[in-house]
Amino acid sequence: MLQIKNLTKVFPTGTVALNNVSFEVHDGEYLAVIGLSGSGKSTLLRCINRLIDPTSGEVIWNEHNITSASGAELRRMRRQIGMIFQHFNLVKRSSVMTNVLSGRLGYVHPVWSLFGRFSAADRQRAMAALERVGIADKADNRADQLSGGQQQRVGIARALMQEPQLLLADEPVASLDPVLSHSILRYLELLNQQDGITVLCSLHFLDLVHRYATRVVGLKGGELVFDGLPSELTPEKFKEVYGEEAEMVQVAPPHAA
Repeated sequence: MLQIKNLTKVFPTGTVALNNVSFEVHDGEYLAVIGLSGSGKSTLLRCINRLIDPTSGEVIWNEHNITSASGAELRRMRRQIGMIFQHFNLVKRSSVMTNVLSGRLGYVHPVWSLFGRFSAADRQRAMAALERVGIADKADNRADQLSGGQQQRVGIARALMQEPQLLLADEPVASLDPVLSHSILRYLELLNQQDGITVLCSLHFLDLVHRYATRVVGLKGGELVFDGLPSELTPEKFKEVYGEEAEMVQVAPPHAA
């Protein structure tokens, strides 16, 4: 279980990105985090794995306090938490295989990683991850030779190398067109359903939320304003998250692939 307790983040500029946010995520959930740009979605996800240090509050993962962990203890916790980024965060000049293997850095000796020394078992694991996301044939390509959708699949394969129990996806389809968006979110759905990986995914589009999420939390101005099922996100609740001027547009579900 993931527990967010009174999480607050105030940046040095005085901007309050999160204000006393609390909720729990049970194992196996596919949780969508929604809200306008600047509502605190990315800050929340980055506080969970300590890419950003919160100002106050706690993040508890499987009864271990991530917010107070340091050194080797924090590295051990991060092994279980994969991260997928909006802009992919790949080393563009490196091969797809090298990018995927970098997801294994938490398990290898730091000196070995500097020289790219990974075991045969890790290389087999990387190829299996690439096969799972359908781009094993791109293993030797440079990352910058791939399309946006393919690069995001490399990001998913890299996260899989951690053997994660929790996946944080920070607006993973914001840079992709609708067809590719469904493709990426279906991969996350399969990992959630087949592997039992808990997924926290920040999303903008409500049709995607209704299609993939099992639960939704909504942020507005850094505060939690909604926590419930996608079906409970009524027009009234929608306006609480997005403002009175926003209109809730119903979008037809995608055709089965």
